[in-house]
Amino acid sequence: MRVDVMTLPRSLREMGPLAEQTQQSGFDGMLFTEGGRTAYPAVTAAALAAPGLEMSTGVAVAFPRSPMITAQVAWELQELTGGGFRLGLGTQVRTHIVRRYGVDFEHPGPRLRDYVRAVKACFAGFRGEPLDHHGEFYDLDFLNRQWSPGPIDVTDPPVDIAAVNPWMLRMAGEVADGVHVHPIGEPGYLARHVVPNVRLGAEGAGRSPDDVSIIVPVTTIVGDDDAEITGGRDAARLTLSFYGSTPNYAFIWDEAGFEGTTERIRAKQNAGDFAAMAAEITDDHLAVFCTEAGWDDL
Repeated sequence: MRVDVMTLPRSLREMGPLAEQTQQSGFDGMLFTEGGRTAYPAVTAAALAAPGLEMSTGVAVAFPRSPMITAQVAWELQELTGGGFRLGLGTQVRTHIVRRYGVDFEHPGPRLRDYVRAVKACFAGFRGEPLDHHGEFYDLDFLNRQWSPGPIDVTDPPVDIAAVNPWMLRMAGEVADGVHVHPIGEPGYLARHVVPNVRLGAEGAGRSPDDVSIIVPVTTIVGDDDAEITGGRDAARLTLSFYGSTPNYAFIWDEAGFEGTTERIRAKQNAGDFAAMAAEITDDHLAVFCTEAGWDDL
């Protein structure tokens, strides 16, 4: 098991010192999200500052970038880190993809599956094999020596995907090297959905489930006094209410015994009351979806 630090958006100047601190604290690596700031430049800044620290995107948005561009960036980051980079990709949701990025979002699951295969075809092309990917959404068959980054002395970057529902989890087992579990994935969800569906997908593709890493974000509440714990709980409520407002994830709350959580959060969200959104996350929610401990016990 590896333990990484998931970063919040920061300037590139701040990423170097943060990477050094992460490495000195004994963590295995850093995981970079992509929201208001892009993930790949942050990985570059961190990797240059802390050689040997493993880096991963968790996750970068796939569809606004072509598979070739994503593959080239991942290839160079894998070279920079000496084989310590993992490419994590996700679909995002329709509103962001269509209205913010201005690209297609039809059939996101099958599209992401084809995207992963296309990226891996590019990796093979960089090593000198003919580029010949013809999928449902992407066709790639031109890569001459002038435009190829060429082979590198480390293995291909692992390609992970974010998945929530059973179909996506099975698809991760089928084509990906790892799966990023959603931040509101609690232990019961892992047991009911993640592990069995990843296994089904892997076995159906003739792969070993052990070859698919399961990457689980843990919302932590850490402190040695009441003030620290209270602050941690408040931050966790904000995080869970943000992620828990998406209708596609409502079943996770419901199956954990918190029926109607998404509907209540969305009602507050539609009213623009973010404090009330966070207030919908009770101590009972925190007990199931978070890990709370003192610093020494964590």
